[in-house]
Amino acid sequence: MSKPIKFFVLHITFSVLIISSLLFFIFLMWYPSPLTKATGLEHILLLLIFVDVIVGPFLGLLVYKEGKKTLKFDLAIICILQISAFLFGSYHVFKGRPVWIVYSVDQFELIRDNEIVSKPYKSSLTGPKFVGIQYSQDPKLKQKEMFKELFEGVSLTQDPQNYKELIQVKLQIQKHAQNLNQLEKYNSKQQVKEILKKYPSADAWVPLKANAVDMVVLMNKSSAQVVKIVDLRPWK
Repeated sequence: MSKPIKFFVLHITFSVLIISSLLFFIFLMWYPSPLTKATGLEHILLLLIFVDVIVGPFLGLLVYKEGKKTLKFDLAIICILQISAFLFGSYHVFKGRPVWIVYSVDQFELIRDNEIVSKPYKSSLTGPKFVGIQYSQDPKLKQKEMFKELFEGVSLTQDPQNYKELIQVKLQIQKHAQNLNQLEKYNSKQQVKEILKKYPSADAWVPLKANAVDMVVLMNKSSAQVVKIVDLRPWK
């Protein structure tokens, strides 16, 4: 095996190992299924894999010529660019991870780390946590909260100081949770049937508003507990 091929094999092997470590954190910790789709992460991942696993190693193979005076410099530049792209992509993947799924009024909202307005705060590294919020019962305070959302563009769901345990909004969830047969209005009957078969404890659902693809949160209505987020549409 020639030196360029040996270098290429070593380079691509190392690149695959590094990307695999990132994918481990993404799929098993930061973005539990199906939240990669809900957040639109799939496109970023494909670009990151293309740059680090394909472009980097093939550029190294292209410039590798034995006896070339600038070989070490050329390879160093490629590696630096590849590492920079990996670190840049990893940072945005980490900051874009979903940290809270907040029940508000009649739906859940997916909140990512880079959308939080109150910092510092404690966030999970092992997937988002379910919480709820409630608008004030005082008409004047409620109006103030709504005006803040409207004119400042800051939702109550973006501030962890407003969060409550999900059990504290139990009655609100039970009031607005929808019947499972309503899912067939927005999804194929067969798809709904196959998914519901996996989660027999689910007897209601609530929409999940996400930044890329809106999904469905299956619920147990009597306990107001989350069963599973599933890749179904909550509306047209």
